[in-house]
Amino acid sequence: MFAKIKKWRENRIVAKSPFTRDDWQRMSQRMPVLDGLSEEQCKKLYRLATLFLHEKFISGAHDFEITDEVKQSIALQACLPVLELGLEWYDGWSSVIVYPGGFKSETESVDSFGVTHTGSSHRSGEAWLRGPVILSWTDVVQGGDRDGHNVVIHEFVHKLDMLNGRANGFPPMQPGMDPAAWTQFMSSAYADFQVTPKQGLDRYGATNPAEFFAVLSEVFFETPALLVDAYPELYTIMQQFFRQSPLERHAAR
Repeated sequence: MFAKIKKWRENRIVAKSPFTRDDWQRMSQRMPVLDGLSEEQCKKLYRLATLFLHEKFISGAHDFEITDEVKQSIALQACLPVLELGLEWYDGWSSVIVYPGGFKSETESVDSFGVTHTGSSHRSGEAWLRGPVILSWTDVVQGGDRDGHNVVIHEFVHKLDMLNGRANGFPPMQPGMDPAAWTQFMSSAYADFQVTPKQGLDRYGATNPAEFFAVLSEVFFETPALLVDAYPELYTIMQQFFRQSPLERHAAR
C-alpha cells in the first residue's frame, strides 16, 4: 500500500512539473556525459531529476540567480549516480547552494602536537554531512563534457559516501556486494595512487580515501576507459555499486 501511495504522489509531482520531456531532452543534449543512455534510462533520469527539484531547494549565494538552466543542469548531473539506485539515496538533507564561481571555505586541522590550525581554501564544491551541497556554477557548466572532471558528480557521490557516517570512501554496499573486496581493492589502489599518477585521474584524489572515491566516480561516469586502464578491478566493483556500465554506453555511442 505504501508503495502505491508513493508512486501516486510521485506521478502527481511529475505531472505538475514546469519542465516537459522536451525541456529535459534539450538540456541533456548539451551534456555529453549523458550520451548513450537508452530511451528508458533517459525517461528514468528525467523523472528522478523532476522529483529531485521537488525535494531539494536550490538557492543562490552572492546574489546568484537560480534559473531553469541552473536547476535542470544540476538535477540531471546529480541524478546520474543514483539512476539505478533511487532518489532515497539522497535522503537526510534538503538544500543545494550555488555560488557564481569558486568560493573560499574555512579549514581547520590539528597537527601532531595537538595544535589547531585554521585557514581557508579555494573550492569548487563541498558536501556537508547532513547539510547542503555547495557548488560553483562556473564549474558546474564545465561539467558533463566527458573530460573526467565533474564537480556535481564529485560532491553528490560524497553524499552517497556519507549515508553511513562521515565520508571515508566506504559507502553502504549494494546487496550481494562483498564489503571486504571493496575495502581491499580501494585500499590497494589508493596506496598505489599515492605514489603513481594515473592518466585522467585528478591528483586531488590522493588527498584521502573519500576524495579518491569521488574522483574515481567522476572518471567512472565521464571517461570510464581511463579507469579501466588504471584500475580495472575498481571499474568492476563500481559497476556493481552504481549498477551502471558507462563504458558500454560510450562504446555504443
